[in-house]
Amino acid sequence: MSDAKADFWDRVDDVQAGMLGLTENGKLVPMSPTLRKDRDGKIWFIAAAGEELVKNTTSANQPARFVIADAKSGLYANIEGKLEQVQDAAILDELWSFVAAAWFEDGKEDEDVRLLCLTPTIAGCWFSTTNPLKFFYEIGKANVTGAEPDQGYQADLTF
Repeated sequence: MSDAKADFWDRVDDVQAGMLGLTENGKLVPMSPTLRKDRDGKIWFIAAAGEELVKNTTSANQPARFVIADAKSGLYANIEGKLEQVQDAAILDELWSFVAAAWFEDGKEDEDVRLLCLTPTIAGCWFSTTNPLKFFYEIGKANVTGAEPDQGYQADLTF
């Protein structure tokens, strides 16, 4: 098994969307995670001012959860941590993408653009194989030998 934390960050970097919400109300909404190039130990989101998550993090950070079920990256995770708003033009410049631009009429300068930052504290993860050949090999081997197929590994991470 490789280093689970490094594997976690590598796979989060490939995730296109997950479900983010505050722990207190249990409501989760789809959001696209972004990581900084220097892997600062945080998961970033570009959001709009009117969203409930943004409104609820205006004055202080809040306990939050980000749930990922992403077959492409092979990451299935329940990530808990603190969610806060961050005002940093340099980070916004670094994270901005054509995907984010599609949501804001005036681009990065749109007055509704907000940065949300999730600082993970714990995560329960399942890392599955993303190689279809390995998947079918393991299934075939299991059918022949009766052994359980090796389809990945589980890890509980503390950050």
